[in-house]
Amino acid sequence: MSAEVEEKIRDALEQVLVPGVMRSVVQMNLLRSVEVKDGKAKIVLASTAIPSETQDWLKDKVATRVRELPGVKEATVDFVEAKPKELSQIQNIVAVMSGKGGVGKSLVAGLLASAFAQEDKAVGILDADITGPSIPKMFGLNTHPSGSETGILPILTRSGIEVMSMNLLLPSEDETVIWRGPLMSKAITQFWEDVLWGKLDYLIIDLPPGTGDAPLTVMQVVPLSGVITVFTPQDLTAMVVRKAVKMARKMNVRVLGVVENMSYLVLPETGKKMELFGKSKGEEMAKASEAPLLGRLPIDPEIAKLCDEGKIEKYRSDALSEIFANTKQALNTDKF
Repeated sequence: MSAEVEEKIRDALEQVLVPGVMRSVVQMNLLRSVEVKDGKAKIVLASTAIPSETQDWLKDKVATRVRELPGVKEATVDFVEAKPKELSQIQNIVAVMSGKGGVGKSLVAGLLASAFAQEDKAVGILDADITGPSIPKMFGLNTHPSGSETGILPILTRSGIEVMSMNLLLPSEDETVIWRGPLMSKAITQFWEDVLWGKLDYLIIDLPPGTGDAPLTVMQVVPLSGVITVFTPQDLTAMVVRKAVKMARKMNVRVLGVVENMSYLVLPETGKKMELFGKSKGEEMAKASEAPLLGRLPIDPEIAKLCDEGKIEKYRSDALSEIFANTKQALNTDKF
């Protein structure tokens, strides 16, 4: 009987949301234990990233919710300390990288995260592009994260994607970050270790361009499921894609595939595809990467419009669906 009551308590706590992130104590993996004996329930929560005043509110909320359940006469709630990285349980971690800037790496990261969220998956985005963060703008985020000395709570997008970005910590979104490599690496490590991500099906990491300190830090510190390389159909592409792929392989990180952005423009009058930047190099880059071509994204004015409005989550297209399906397939393939 106690086991059934304990299960009902866990189900009930799925409805108790953590202030500041608006995901439940179960989803944030704050629920440490549930014990029921003779109708007396003892709940233990982690205090990680929860301010002291919020802890009191959360304690009362949980106790009240549990006491309402059949089979529970009394309910006590205690807190224990835990580090954020001890509580974060993430099934798949995908880094999106590029050999050079301006190819749409952040766009692909944002679109992939949105596509996973549309399937009711728990998703997060770690914006590791410290000096050029664009994820908050795409998602219309301008709220500062909350937390405590023990951790930071991510910000939620409209569709429930957890986001942490340097731009969310700055006084204003146009404030500049002028840091050397070691400081950027430290910030990225803190985003991984000090942010309470909780339980996620997917964490998408938006890497800065190139093969410098920041991408190196991510590949050394974070247990990546794989990387996706983004490029555009230009002559310079072959060299920079190979550099990025070689870096991933040297770091023993799997290359899930490549995505060609700005691949073509669909003419509205005829539906014909015009390759503005030259013939597609998708197959060539897939061969060079020894990884599949996940898909080709067009030049689509709708994407630019939605990103400017902070509504990237609303974007839908056949091209994105193809990339999303192929990414899921690559993640489920054992081949390194």
